[in-house]
Amino acid sequence: MPRPVIFDLFHTLVEGADEERDRVVGEMAVMVGVAPADLVAAYHATWRDRLVRWDVEETIHLLAGRLGGTPTNEQVARAGEHRRALGCRVLAGVSAATLDVLEALRGDGHPLALISNATSDTAEAWPESPLAQRFDVAVFSCDVGLAKPDPAIYHLAAERLLVRPAECVFVGDGADGELAGAAAVGMTVFRTTEYNDTDPGWGGPTIATLRDLPAILGGKVAGDHRTTGVPGVTTG
Repeated sequence: MPRPVIFDLFHTLVEGADEERDRVVGEMAVMVGVAPADLVAAYHATWRDRLVRWDVEETIHLLAGRLGGTPTNEQVARAGEHRRALGCRVLAGVSAATLDVLEALRGDGHPLALISNATSDTAEAWPESPLAQRFDVAVFSCDVGLAKPDPAIYHLAAERLLVRPAECVFVGDGADGELAGAAAVGMTVFRTTEYNDTDPGWGGPTIATLRDLPAILGGKVAGDHRTTGVPGVTTG
């Protein structure tokens, strides 16, 4: 039976859009009356809370207040919509090649899941994105109050797929220690460098492009960690 494949989202299926995120937060700062550089810094400093605790408006209220701002509800709502528009743009930017990979995996019978350390604007945009219909399960940190590399979030995704973690393949760029976290619960792990070389110290299998994945998983690799010599796969 084809093994379930669990993907990371940012820098794996889509670009992370890090520079655009900072630009948008700077524009939000103007909307709520605080210094752009200060709000950008505050967003970076509170990334963990934003992933598991605060929604879009709560984040804006809290951080603007900490910076001495007193935005109105209307200003916060406007800034929130600006942030949500970014989430929609990032997900809509998924490449046709990536969608083709997902379709190929589904055609081969692989159940697909997503585990994403993401803020609520991404989770809200997901159902209308081109990616959503290709996935059987999507687990967002902001929805479940857990974030990679917490073992519980991997177990949750596997549970929703009705399988054991050891039956799953995990594919990600390596941010937030996600590769080691997936390996720790028994998943077969592939690092991807297609969008970003995030975790160069990872010693396991690495693929340069997701386009190689259907052929790799259709061979012996998914059940065998010994990938030396397999086309499309390198080891650290």
